[in-house]
Amino acid sequence: VGTFAVQLAKAFGAEVTAVCGPTKADTVRSLGADHVIDHTREDFTDGTRRYDVILDAAGHRPLHRLRRVLAPRGRLVIVGAETGGKWLGGLDRPLRAAMLSPLTRQRLGGLVAVDRVEDLEYLTGLIEAGKVTPVIGRSHPLAETAEALRYLGTGHALGKVVVTV
Repeated sequence: VGTFAVQLAKAFGAEVTAVCGPTKADTVRSLGADHVIDHTREDFTDGTRRYDVILDAAGHRPLHRLRRVLAPRGRLVIVGAETGGKWLGGLDRPLRAAMLSPLTRQRLGGLVAVDRVEDLEYLTGLIEAGKVTPVIGRSHPLAETAEALRYLGTGHALGKVVVTV
């Protein structure tokens, strides 16, 4: 999600700050990120900067910390289900964000992917124009699918993990 998000934001003219670990920093820069924050050394939610949009694909920061650095009319998008959550497991933070959103000027919520032909055609055009490049981190033969899924589950995958048939 992150590698596509950086490239799509840049394709639409955004100034992009990416938050990642040190092993992913060079890749994120090569994809066009204007600023890269190493989350092992710096906390981007410390309040020193505000962001118009935060796309949270990692799921490690509490909502109140993300809202603190979100612009007054900014938008927080939580991508995917996460682990944890006392009552709702992986849907806890996105649902809490959606319930809180009507009570604030900030727009908060989760992302639910919908496959639409026109979106896929637009993305194909960006790929063909060289504005977006899928990042393949690892490739595994079908017999190693379990290993590929274990690696993906670590949360440290760089780019997409492909299973070849």
